[in-house]
Amino acid sequence: MEASSSPEVDSTGNNIAIKNLLTGIESSGLLTQVAQAGLLSKAQKAGISLTKLEPLLALAAENKDVLILVEAASPELLPLLPKIVELAPPALPLLGTLIQVSPGTLQAAAGASLAAAAATVVLVPDDTVLEIAAQTLAVAVLGGAIPVASVVGATIIGKLTK
Repeated sequence: MEASSSPEVDSTGNNIAIKNLLTGIESSGLLTQVAQAGLLSKAQKAGISLTKLEPLLALAAENKDVLILVEAASPELLPLLPKIVELAPPALPLLGTLIQVSPGTLQAAAGASLAAAAATVVLVPDDTVLEIAAQTLAVAVLGGAIPVASVVGATIIGKLTK
């Protein structure tokens, strides 16, 4: 039973799923597309550099428990990685734009989204099932997903641009 939970490896000990992922990244030209989109230059102009990530890497290196958790979670994450690589190229222009947005703007967007959710609940009557479904959807998206994503994004960009 233990053998089935261990990752499959090739004859040199490379994890086959990781090897296939890296081959897919290479064949898709993802890194070339990142360069052509100017993503790293835009990140640098926004005050984000790879040196800002060094403390996070050092923290991970010092805390072996974090690495153990990442390794333990990776069997469940590995099937998602090829899909992320597949979706990455179309998302690069959006990411390039979003990386230049200030944390304050993202926080304001979170507040505006919450206000829009509240306005939807107040303004849309709840006479039919369809109207109640519309209110529920608005609260889930405008009152939940967008504010959370905006605050998390603002926090990450804020920490990386310090």
